[in-house]
Amino acid sequence: MARRDDTSDDRTPGAFGPPSRRRVLRLAGGGLALVALTAGTVGCDEDAVDVEEPGSAGGDEPKGGGEGSGDGGGAGEKGQAPEPLWTKPTSAETYGDNDELVAAGGVVIASGSPLAALDAATGGQKWSLPGGAVPGAPLLLSEDTLYLASSEYDGSVIGYAPASGKETWRSRLGKEYRQPRPIAVDEEQVYVIAEILEEDGSSRTNVIAALNSTTGRVGWKEQRDVGTEQNGIHAAVRGRHLVYTDFKKNLTVRDTASGGQVWTHKTTKTNYGFFTVHQELVIVPQGNVLQAFNLADGKEKWSLEASDGALFREPAVLEDVLYVADSARTMWAVDPRTGKQLWKSEALADAGLQVPRQYVKAGDTLYGATDLDKQGGIIAMDARTGAVRWTFNDKTGDYHAWLVATDGKRVFALHGKKLHALPV
Repeated sequence: MARRDDTSDDRTPGAFGPPSRRRVLRLAGGGLALVALTAGTVGCDEDAVDVEEPGSAGGDEPKGGGEGSGDGGGAGEKGQAPEPLWTKPTSAETYGDNDELVAAGGVVIASGSPLAALDAATGGQKWSLPGGAVPGAPLLLSEDTLYLASSEYDGSVIGYAPASGKETWRSRLGKEYRQPRPIAVDEEQVYVIAEILEEDGSSRTNVIAALNSTTGRVGWKEQRDVGTEQNGIHAAVRGRHLVYTDFKKNLTVRDTASGGQVWTHKTTKTNYGFFTVHQELVIVPQGNVLQAFNLADGKEKWSLEASDGALFREPAVLEDVLYVADSARTMWAVDPRTGKQLWKSEALADAGLQVPRQYVKAGDTLYGATDLDKQGGIIAMDARTGAVRWTFNDKTGDYHAWLVATDGKRVFALHGKKLHALPV
């Protein structure tokens, strides 16, 4: 019999240091019926944007460019970061999660209130939703639909056409559930987690459910254990398997057809729930070990150990390559099928740069977004070697994490309430 979601919390003290303030706020605020956020203004921004040379982090001399420095990635002369195509203020209210900036249908959208879609090419506003995005809920994007938790807090999940902002789909779990939040989507279903209401209006349990992405009807729903959290969920779908984590240090896989739990593993060092999937594998950082498990049965397929006790950070699989950095600021490229190392680079450490926590790829350039501002920003790296090509930083000193997205033609960098479009 498959185990149920474990509700104990065995986080190893100091394993990765405390999560950022913004990330804690996201997890705490995600389950609350928060008041509407202050609406921002979308318009033209005439502020000049400063850029840094590779690895300078505010210093005078470029460092750590290495092989390939200055080639590709939209770089300007002598390896400098490119000038933004445009920079616009936004109404963004982000908490540092990777699902709060998306690009699709010729627009780029940052989580906020109002929720504004900007033209990817010009930065002009295409449409906006007055209610905006629910704080802490993701911008969940399928091939042609943007799914949002209703800002009216009426129990609805709503789908919109990214290009136009028009509502195309709506569903409700029922009056006995509160604040359903979409967590993952595939070709047939939208997966949500919601609080189960008690008679007195309180909630001590939550439910995970599947909604048909055509009809909106409930496909299945399964109550999770008392003590499991509906906040801080990271989820992905591959075929018949829905994979998710929360802040209780569990990695859980369910059958997408029935909702039945296939397996769950207790993980003590999962970097606050981040993982990635590739084909039939789920890949999880656990301290100084990166582990890959079969989705079908939870058996370990391969593992990779970092050197010198370094701890693996957030991973990403892009175009069949697994990219991950460790706490020693070493970048790894790995074959996600076998765990075989493709290359390893110390260019980040040599340049004194922050470790990226989110990645996108365009052409032969890997773009990483970091948490902190002064020694971070957007780092462009050669996807074939890990060499640092350039770094982009708006030098605002804003404490928000950087977020990055791409439409293949441009790279979008969000920092606080400023959104920059960079050439690839």
